[in-house]
This record gives sequence, structure tokens and C-alpha cells, in this order.
Amino acid sequence: MSSIIIGTAGHIDHGKSALVRALTGTDPDRLPEEKKRGITIDLGFADLKLDDISFAFVDVPGHERFVKNMLAGAHGIDVLALVIAADEGVMPQTREHFDICRLLDIRTGLIVITKTDLVDDEMLVLVQEEARELVLGSFLQDAPIIPVSSKTNFGLDRLKTALKEIALRTPSRSNDLVTRLPVDRAFSMKGFGAVVTGTLISDEIVEGRELQLLPDGLRLRVRGLQVHGKPVTKAIAGQRTAINLGGVDVTQLARGMVIAEPNSLQPTQILDVKVDVLPHASRGMKSRMRVRMHIGAAEVLGRLRVLDSTSEIQRGKSAMAQLSLEEPVVAVHGDRFILRSYSPAMTIAGGVVLDPFAPKHRVREIDKLAEHLQRLISSDPKEIVSAFVNSVGLNGLRLEKVAAATGWKREVLLKAIRLAEEADEIVSANGVLISKQSFAKLSENVLNEITSFHKRDPLARGMLRETLREKVFPHSFPELFVAVLDRLAKAGSLIAEKDTVRAAAHNVGLTQAESTLQQSLEDIYLKAGAEAPLIDEALTKAGVASSAKPQARKILQLLIDSGSIVRINNEMFMHQSVLQGLKSKLVAFASQHEPERLIDVAAFKELAGVSRKYAIPLLEYFDRERVTRRAGDKRLILPPK
Repeated sequence: MSSIIIGTAGHIDHGKSALVRALTGTDPDRLPEEKKRGITIDLGFADLKLDDISFAFVDVPGHERFVKNMLAGAHGIDVLALVIAADEGVMPQTREHFDICRLLDIRTGLIVITKTDLVDDEMLVLVQEEARELVLGSFLQDAPIIPVSSKTNFGLDRLKTALKEIALRTPSRSNDLVTRLPVDRAFSMKGFGAVVTGTLISDEIVEGRELQLLPDGLRLRVRGLQVHGKPVTKAIAGQRTAINLGGVDVTQLARGMVIAEPNSLQPTQILDVKVDVLPHASRGMKSRMRVRMHIGAAEVLGRLRVLDSTSEIQRGKSAMAQLSLEEPVVAVHGDRFILRSYSPAMTIAGGVVLDPFAPKHRVREIDKLAEHLQRLISSDPKEIVSAFVNSVGLNGLRLEKVAAATGWKREVLLKAIRLAEEADEIVSANGVLISKQSFAKLSENVLNEITSFHKRDPLARGMLRETLREKVFPHSFPELFVAVLDRLAKAGSLIAEKDTVRAAAHNVGLTQAESTLQQSLEDIYLKAGAEAPLIDEALTKAGVASSAKPQARKILQLLIDSGSIVRINNEMFMHQSVLQGLKSKLVAFASQHEPERLIDVAAFKELAGVSRKYAIPLLEYFDRERVTRRAGDKRLILPPK
């Protein structure tokens, strides 16, 4: 069964609630004050089934004082029923409600002329003509106009037929978005606890499922569900849904909050948007203007900044802008919103969210920003992903942030990313996205930095990885650093070792004097055997002056890098041929002591011809190299590999 949300809109006392009651048998006015005063103050709801179509009616208040309540219910409407009383015709709230529905991009509906029992045919024709003039050039331009009387039931059958026809033409809701339900009512029921209601605008909610309350981030459990007042185990997009929640007190709930898939959406307070100012608005919009933003079921105060040199959007015009809000909201790319003046509260404009997690923009960025925001107007997922990724430059963008910005399900997002990669627009690196141009720039910066390092310090084995990361990737995600190095290493441009990075083509060119010193140092360690000198002692023996020792250490490091000299511990180094000789002696010792193959410190001192000062570090080195293994106070000599 398909589900359609019908929203009534129109001036106060034009018969919206009476119409809903006549169609459904349910009185949408639930508050005692509403029944006492005979006007709708808050949102009312009722349902109607026609064949295999389920209609949910959202009855909104018509009084100008309650437009903010009307807006809380208008966000989930599929079909607009614009209600105009035959005895009064088009009135101020008729126009404002219709403006709001146009700004919210509602795309289908009909016009209902109520109270026909109070007027003659001539008056009815005049009101119909006035209605047609009101909607000229809008989505209701060719919509049916249906005269009815809720008192005599005149025209109700025709209205039901028209609703069925419209429902069949109404596109089904996208299945690409994660679960989201803006809360428009929150209350407590005895024996059940906290309950929220709202229009489920995307995906589904299943009994027993865990959800998240935003912007607070609180985890909730679905204890029970109702759709149109009847218990269900699952609610789907497009249904008016009541949820009995566990894990939360009703005092923690309020209109404007959002129930969502856990860890899928994020609250925000700065948004880049496209704003459309009404042609007949009371004023245009200027930067620093304080406004009331209505998005979903929320109303939040904020300030507008027009993102162009004029700093103003005139009546009937559109422009890019940034909204800085005083409280967090939940929004995704493509969400529609309404802007009303702060005081007096009047509808001025509406628009669409382009970037829900926008940074504050500098004046010099405005021209470049316009191109970025224009790309975000697209409905192509690949283009949207590319635009978001391009906007962050060298920093990169985590996949989770794109998911929160779009509200897409994971499989939809991954498909869009794959298409953008195939189009050579972005690079995906370990969960971080970056434009191909920015990735290439980072790669170029790495090679340039390493080249400069080799010129500054030609004897160094390479640049420290952490130093390179701090210089080239100060604001980028660590995953990008790893990805760039991996890509350059695979291309043969550089060699990334444990703690250093060097250019693949880098060769140390020694002068005659440096080559002589290198040979001298190697000879010193070779002749010293197992009782090798400390580094400073070796440098002194080689005739190196104190002031030249830092440079000489680099030459010694070249011997270490080549494997000629081997590090035993932080202070002790030996020639590799000496160590190889000791290893051969251990193997021979083991063959003479089968099957135990054990040696203690005293025996090793005698075997190696060294004191305990050298014996213990050497045995620990052989342990690390898996030549020996500690067995109590002795060593087991392992079989050669």
C-alpha cells in the first residue's frame, strides 16, 4: 500500500479542519483550546484509505500567529490541498501558506473551494477565478479546482477521486537516504513512556531497532510503533509515525529534534545555501540580517551572510548565502527551508541547503566559492561528491563527513565515489577522499621537499617521516600521508623506510676526503673485532676533530645503512664480518654440544674472547636475530635457517 502525505493550507476559518473531518471522520483539532476557540492552533492529523492508497492528512493552523506551527508540519508534505473559502476568497494567509509550499518545493496538489453552501454560483465562479489567478505560473497552475461543502458533503466524492488520481502520479520517495524523522510532537503516555510523532521522510523504522536523537546524540530504542493510530512492526517513508521510545525521558524531547540512523547524520550551525526571496516580500535580504530559519520541524534564529559583493538579495531574486545559527540543527544537502524575518515574523524567502557543514568564508574566497556552490546545485551524486571533495583542497574529507552531508545510505555513497574515481575526479585513500588535483599537488610537494632535503644534507640517509609529514601535510589527514608515500614508492619515485624517506634516485656522492674517512672508520671497527669502540672513540681514532664529528657521524651512518657496520645497542656497533664470525662460532659450539645446544655467559665470553661488558649486549643482539633464545640463565643456540 502506497502512503501519501496531504497537507492542508489556507487562511484561518476557511474550513481546513472541517474538510479533513468530513473526509476522514477524524477531528484533527485535539487541543481543548482549539475546540473552545474553534480554530486550529497546532498540527492536527487524520488518515484516509482509498483503495490501496493510504492518505495521511496534516492539518496546519491558518492563523498568522501560528505559521511557525504550520511550518513544522509542512516539511513532509507530498501533496498540497490549498483550501480557499467560497465566502471570503483568497486571503493573506492563503498567499503566505501558498508561498511557503512553493518555497518548500512541493510539486503537486489541488485547490479545494470550501463552504460552497454559503454562496451562490456567481460568487463561486469569481472565487475559482481568483484562485486560478493566485496559482498562475506555479505547480498548481493546471491543478484541479474542486468546490466542496463539508456541511452537505457536496463534492467530497469528486475530491476523493482527484486525490487518488494525484496519488498515482506522485513519485515514490527515494530509497537512497538513511532513516530520518523530524519530531513535530513529543509527549508521555501512561504505561508507555516517551512518545514522538512525525513524518518519516526517508527509509524505515523497525520495532526493536536502535536509533539516535539529534542534535543531542542520545541513543534510543524503538519500543513500539504506530501508523495512523494502529500498532505496526515497521513504518516506511511517507507515513505519519508515532514511536514509543526507550532510553529517554520526555523532558529530553522537543519539536525540531530528529530521529535518525545511528552515526549517520550530524548537527550543524553553519550552512551554505541558495536563497530565493519572494517577489512580494516585505523587504529584500541583507548581510547580517537576523532571521528565523524553519527546517524540518525546527525553528532556529540565525544571521544571514550574502555571498557576493553586493551583500544583498533583492525581492524576487536568488543568491548564494551562508546561515550562522544560534542553535544546532540537522540538515543534509538538498533540504528545503523557509526564512522569516525576526520581527515582525513574516515569510520573506526560502531555499535549499547546499553545504550543511560549511566553514566561515573569507572575502577573497567568494569568487571561487560561487563555482563550488553552483556545482552543489546538481542532483547528480557523482558531481555532488566531487564538489564536496574539491572544496577541502589539500586537507581531504572523511567518507563519514560526506555521508552526513548527503544523508545517503552507504551503498549509494560508495557508488557515487566509485563513479567519481572512474571519472578521474577524486582519489579514495583509506576512507579519506581528495581531489585528483590535490593528491597530485601533495605528491609534487613531497618530491620537492625530499629533493630540497637531499641538497641541504647530501650525506643523510633520508628525511625523517614525521618531519616530512609536518612540513607537507600539516592539516591533512594521516591517511593521505600514507597513501601519497605508497603511491610514490610504487611509482619508483621514492623509497620509504621505517623512519625515513628518500628519493629513489638519491646517491651519496663523497669527496675524496670523505671516502678516505669512511674507509678508515670501517677499518677501525674491523680491526677492533668483538671489543669495538664507542662512536666517539672510533671518530677520535680516525683523527676527526670535535667540530667535524657531526658530519663524520653521517659518514658512519652510511656504513650502517649499507650493512657494513651493525648496531648492537644504542652505544655499541660492530663490523658485520665480526658478527658473522661469532655466529659461525656459535653454530660450531652447538654442534659440539648436541642435543642440548646450550651456552652460558661464561662460555660465550671465552668463545668470543670478550669481557662481560660486550658479552651481554652481544647475546641480546643474537636473541633479537633469532640466532639464540634465552633459556633460564643460558641460551639455546637455534638451528641455522
